[in-house]
Amino acid sequence: MANFAFCKDFWGLVRFDISAFLNPKARPLLGLDISSSAVKLVELVANGKEGYRVERYTVEVLPKDAVSDGNIANMDGVVDAVKRAWKRLGTSTRNVAMALPSSAVITKKIIVPAGLREDQLEIQVESEANQYIPFAIDEVNLDFQVIGPAPSAPDELEVFIAASKKERVEDRVAVADASGLTAVVVDVETQAALSAFELIEKQLPGSGKNMIIALVDAGSSMMSLTVLRNGQQVYAREQAFGGAQLTQDIARHYGMNYEEAEAAKRSGSLPEGYEGELLSPFMDNLALEVSRALQFFFTSTQFNHVDTIVLAGGCAVIPGIDEVVATRTQVSTLIANPFANMVLSTHVRAKSLLADASSLMVACGLALRRFDPS
Repeated sequence: MANFAFCKDFWGLVRFDISAFLNPKARPLLGLDISSSAVKLVELVANGKEGYRVERYTVEVLPKDAVSDGNIANMDGVVDAVKRAWKRLGTSTRNVAMALPSSAVITKKIIVPAGLREDQLEIQVESEANQYIPFAIDEVNLDFQVIGPAPSAPDELEVFIAASKKERVEDRVAVADASGLTAVVVDVETQAALSAFELIEKQLPGSGKNMIIALVDAGSSMMSLTVLRNGQQVYAREQAFGGAQLTQDIARHYGMNYEEAEAAKRSGSLPEGYEGELLSPFMDNLALEVSRALQFFFTSTQFNHVDTIVLAGGCAVIPGIDEVVATRTQVSTLIANPFANMVLSTHVRAKSLLADASSLMVACGLALRRFDPS
């Protein structure tokens, strides 16, 4: 029998519904995002009927290649960074929600008969999953969530299943354990980001109703495009492009090692001429990659336009990148900020959070798991 729980809690395949709203007695929980370049921690608390308060957050840079292609390649380096981040956060909370990269997870929607008991449903899901998972069933963690009645048959149910090799889950949990933390939720990065995106969607005209929205997450090594309409994903694509390319250009141009170049890039301490020689060409390349990704979307689907682009990820913190992308694509573009309508605690500097917000989508979505009604 497959393991139907990634951790001690359901692993986040259902996007958080803010209308379920806040349980003030929800257990303390930190959102812990281990990306390819940094460890990010976010702590949210309930703020009455007003929504959420950002209690604390921090970002700790990882050693180069500590995480490669979503795999934890340098366990000691990642654990040290998590320990430093948690100490800087200044919280007593040790429960964390973590996430796997989407590349590590196989997902599929299936149809099953309605009216099955829980144990019957598990057996049915495992049987169906065997058709889609290229590994022995005892080598994976498998989970599922009932979406609702099947669109074409009311006597059947649509079920979302997902699976990942156990070692990928165990690596994440091992990092938490070695850092003195407890992983109680293991989510999927794309699902966590979409949970945070729901907060951004509410900032759009008409709360984004009937809009075709392109969420572009440009991180250190990968850029993903997710196109959504009325909360439903209609397209997704990933490509190799990210901020590491700019860091490598800086290192080569100024004779630095990678770590020095990354630190200088983040601190804004690069020599005069950097913007014209390196930054502007990189921004142009990023905008070109976004434009190309949209063209793939148009040629692969029945859609021929998007109404707005939302930029997330570490590259979105570059000042003026939204204007460059908007000019290239001729589509209105904004920088993702899931915290825009949240109250800030005295522990959080508004200016710093504004600068980092676009890179905290996954960590924010994970922190929202604290308020799941289940």
